[in-house]
Amino acid sequence: MREFFETYIQHQEDIEYFLQESLKNLGNLSNHKKNDFKQLYKIFPSLELVYIVNKETKIQTSENFYRYKNDENAKDKDRAHLISKLHFKESNIAFSKPYISSATRSNCVTVTIKEGEEIFFLDFQIDILLQKLNLIELNKPFHSITKGFYILAGFSMMILSILTIVFSLYDFAVYLFSKHDLSLEMIFKPIIALTLSIAIFDLAKTILEQEVFFKSYSKNSRVETKILTKFLTTIIIALSIEALIVVFKIAINDYVQMINAFYLIAGIALILISLTVFIHFSTKRTR
Repeated sequence: MREFFETYIQHQEDIEYFLQESLKNLGNLSNHKKNDFKQLYKIFPSLELVYIVNKETKIQTSENFYRYKNDENAKDKDRAHLISKLHFKESNIAFSKPYISSATRSNCVTVTIKEGEEIFFLDFQIDILLQKLNLIELNKPFHSITKGFYILAGFSMMILSILTIVFSLYDFAVYLFSKHDLSLEMIFKPIIALTLSIAIFDLAKTILEQEVFFKSYSKNSRVETKILTKFLTTIIIALSIEALIVVFKIAINDYVQMINAFYLIAGIALILISLTVFIHFSTKRTR
């Protein structure tokens, strides 16, 4: 969950100090190579990956040492892009920002230590690290169920949005080739369906990014404000198109019902005003 990253950022200084002092007390990490860093894994339950990179060539010189296995496939890979992002302190140690590991697919932070001609990379799983430091109480089964629910809901919404687009285009094509007279209503209906599909797809994408894949680690409300603004804007556009159709139909058939179109347009205007006020105060609060 994104809450893990927020908690980590709130206690970042203390966590980094803890890891730095703990690793210093272990002495040289090169002494642990002979037993594949098994001793480190016993000391740190949150440690999930260790590998070594040559300081000059920026090439990984070791396999990936996991807790219960080693992986030779990562050896000889260029790690220059990782080293370029690091800012080493006077103690030859650097900490990465929280991210999703491409090797383990878990949320982690990397501690990097220079020793002679070698650079040691140690990946620590954030949720376990926070749990061991008593910063969170983690219920793994519940966390897995929650994450699974978000995955199911997010991808289901994406599939439904795609099906909505396909169905609206199919319905329009059938109507177009069935020798019916083309009307404004039949032209605007697919546009409304496409607009709503965009809103649903964006909402699903945001759920997956925030709760599953952690694309954004923002610890303020800017992300949530952007999501709500984008979603409501799409809905306003769809309602405005629908209001336009209603105005045309009433203008052609029955002017007496024009008050109903006015109510719809007034409702859209009220939503728009509310959104403008929300954006104003949200922007003012995050400055």
